[in-house]
Formats: sequence, structure tokens, C-alpha cells
Amino acid sequence: PLGEPLRGHKGQVCAVGFSPDGSRIVSSSEDKTIRLWDAETGQPLGEPLQGHEGHVNAVAFLPDGSRIVSGSFDGTIRLWDAENAQPLGELLRDYDSSVVALAFSSDRSQIVSGTRGKTIQLWDAATGQPLGEPLRGHEDCVMAVAFSPDGSRIVSGSQDKTIRQWDATTGQPVGLPLRGHADRVSTVRFSRDGSKILSGSSDNVIRLWDAESGQPLGEPVRGPQGPQPAPSIVSISPDGSRVVSGSLMAPFQLWDADTGQAVGEPLRGYQGWVSAVAFSPDGSRIVSVSSDSTIRLWDAETGHPLGEPLKGRGAPLIVASLSPDNSRIVSGSYDGTIQLWDANTGEPLGELFGVMKGTSVLSYSRLTLAHCFCSLDKTV
Repeated sequence: PLGEPLRGHKGQVCAVGFSPDGSRIVSSSEDKTIRLWDAETGQPLGEPLQGHEGHVNAVAFLPDGSRIVSGSFDGTIRLWDAENAQPLGELLRDYDSSVVALAFSSDRSQIVSGTRGKTIQLWDAATGQPLGEPLRGHEDCVMAVAFSPDGSRIVSGSQDKTIRQWDATTGQPVGLPLRGHADRVSTVRFSRDGSKILSGSSDNVIRLWDAESGQPLGEPVRGPQGPQPAPSIVSISPDGSRVVSGSLMAPFQLWDADTGQAVGEPLRGYQGWVSAVAFSPDGSRIVSVSSDSTIRLWDAETGHPLGEPLKGRGAPLIVASLSPDNSRIVSGSYDGTIQLWDANTGEPLGELFGVMKGTSVLSYSRLTLAHCFCSLDKTV
């Protein structure tokens, strides 16, 4: 184990992340606070960051590690100096509703937020000031937001089953809403060149759209159907070129995000339902975990399995993550056990420690082999 659980929050831990250099961990909680931790020692760094009036459901470091951004159910976004833990500028307040989604522009100069109040807001990341009026048009909660690679457009997905594009400079809608999904749109992303939009929905369908015309491209990518309806799971590779989708009751399939074509055969081999899939940080591998207590690795180019399944200690597995160099896997099970594995040999590298009520989130540092997780028992 890498030290003891990080204790200090007085409510459920909602979000957690590493600094870009892997030296610090930031966590947020229903206790309305944000905490910084030393990733080597597990010791808290300074006092809790206070200012939000509702539980803090989103938190992240900026890529240079100098600032932290947090979003709360009280409808506010805050910027913090990561060195002295002081707030930067005025509070970014969205009076419409709680903040659900956050994204940065590629140059990190702007932040876009999506809310339960159906609105989208642009913010100046340096000053914390809103840029223009809220963008209105969705008829339900905004579930996902993203900038185009050049920062000129924003795409949003909503519980109203639509996708919208916006001019990032004027805030005006670009074209008509993109319709076609039969359930809420929970994932949106531009292609690497900005010419296409990828959307994923709880209807277990992935769609590709022409970003200029708003027209659908090719046939919808329908995930394998199970014997009965089940929530869909979608994961997109870091470069946006591959998608893997499926559901708890159906096998997973790898897709080419540019063409919408299936890559290889469905990912099969489990005796139970698949609870989570994720791409490795470099996009070369996929890790999946199952209720049969096994972990499998797959080649993200071909969809072929890599090696033999890794067998857990018995409890159903619910989450897993690969280290940045693909050498280790960390898994979390329903009984709260955290396990570290050698990804090349499949050998366990010792059990870490358990937490109450299951493990809800796992995140690997981008630059180190340290890892962290959140639990419902208020520990990190």
C-alpha cells in the first residue's frame, strides 16, 4: 500500500485528480470543500479550500499545475492558486443551476460549463469573468461540453437528446440541433481535425456528424444488444480515433471513430457482465473488468485480447485503470478492495487496502505510478 487512506473530508468524496507532475492530489467533497494532498506522503497540504456553498462535484488542475478549477452544485465555479490555495479573482457564478460539465479550450484560456439549468456559460480562465451571456437552447440538463481543437466552437450534449454547436466567440448557435439519439447524450467530442463530432448516448448508439453541415455521417454505430435493456457504457480513446461501447448485458465492440466501422469481433470471454472499460493513457490498450472478478487487456488497434485474464480475489470488479506506461493496472472491487497488477505478467503486486461501501472512482497520475481513488466513506 502507498500509505494510509487520506482522511479529512467530512462528507462523501465527489472527485479527485492528480497534478500534472504527479506530486499532489486534489479532492472535492459534499462537505463543500477542496483539499490538497502530498502524493508521496499522503499528508494534507494546508487547510481545506472553502468558498462553495454546495457540494463540489468537479475539480481539476490546469495542465501547467498552477491553478485548480472547481465546480459546485451551488452553481459556481472557482479558480484557485495551487501553490498558496487562495482563490483567484471573483467567484464565477452561474445563477441558473448547478454545474454538471466543465471543459477547457485547447489553449487553456477559456472554460465552458454546462448546467442542470439547461444553459452553457463561457468564462475567462485567467480572470474568472463570464464571457457574454449564458448560451440557451437546450430543453434539459446539459450533460457534456467540449471545445473544437482550434477553440472556435463548442459542442454540447443534453438530456433533451440533442447535440448543439455554438460559436465560441459570439455565443451564437451554429446551425440547427443535431437530432437522432433516443436518450440523453452523455458524451460529445470533436475529431482531431475538428471536422466531425462524435456523440454517445444512453440509447447505446454512437453517432458521427459533419461539424460544418450538422448532417449525420454513415449509419449509427449500435452497440451489441443484450437479452434485456441495460445502461450503455462508452469510452473514447485519448486521440478520439477509437470508441468502445456496450452494456452490462451485452458484449463490447471496438469502433473506428472516423468511419463508424466495427474493428474486429466483439470483446468476449467473460462469464459475468462487464462493468467498466477504459483506454490506456496512450490509447494503445483497453482494460475491461467484469462481475466474474476478471480483468482483460485488449489491443486498441485490432480488438484482440492481450494475454490471459487477470483473476481477482472473488468480489465483482467495478473499475480499473492503466498506468501511463502501461506497466501496471489498478482495480477496484465491489467489496472496496484495491488491487495492483503487473500488466505484462498478469501477476498481482499486492493488495492495497479496502474502503467501505465500494470504490467509485480510480485515477492514475499522468507522470507517476501513484494512483488514487474515491470512496463513499469520505476517504481518498
